[in-house]
Amino acid sequence: MSNQKIPVEKYSTPEIASKSVAKEVAALIQKNNSDGKNTVLGLATGSTPLHLYKELIRIHKEDGLSFKNTITFNLDDYYPISQDDPESYYYFMQQHFIKHIDILPENFHIPDSNMPRESIEIECAKYEQTIKDSGGIDIQILGIGRTGHIGFNEPGSSRDSRTRLVELDKITRDDACSNFNSLENTPKYSLTMGVATIMEAKKIILMAWGKSKSEIIAKVVKGSITNEASASFLQSHPNAKFVLDKDSVSRL
Repeated sequence: MSNQKIPVEKYSTPEIASKSVAKEVAALIQKNNSDGKNTVLGLATGSTPLHLYKELIRIHKEDGLSFKNTITFNLDDYYPISQDDPESYYYFMQQHFIKHIDILPENFHIPDSNMPRESIEIECAKYEQTIKDSGGIDIQILGIGRTGHIGFNEPGSSRDSRTRLVELDKITRDDACSNFNSLENTPKYSLTMGVATIMEAKKIILMAWGKSKSEIIAKVVKGSITNEASASFLQSHPNAKFVLDKDSVSRL
């Protein structure tokens, strides 16, 4: 594992890796709860964080961890898509995390994929402002796409990009099309936090599992910083790390 430009933690399975991340997140929430402070989390969707959310729910139910002082901001959602669509990230978060914990409804935030096109710019600026007003993100959880994207910051996304509407790369749409039954039905756009928004988080934890992610992981951990793979920008973050399983780390 020479020439790494981002710290890497390797675990034998996604479950064990996720428990380690959950322990870290829970410890921060517990400390801030004791100090009377809020905790602000940036959250991701997809299969990668499922074990993390499952473990945080377990800690909440079995160990009494309260999320009442926790504020969450999701990275992204498809556009346009209704919130009650089972493929929307709003629906995903409700089913897999939010409805199982005691977070206040007003403290759960996700880009609004129901808004009319002409409102997008204003609403994205509001999303940015709400993050700032909350004190900024303490821990940002990320996955990584095969294009090297974090959030939906596809190839070409700049380091100073902010929350906005983006056109999805064909690779991303190909990877998602089984969920939508065909490529034709797969959304062409998404709303996503920008690279600059993500990079402002105090701590960033990117998780990745499986051999299908090993090539892009090697590229962004050992290669140069490039807007062709937005995850490579994490090399310049002062407190970012990759949490990987034995398969995703196999090419490092």
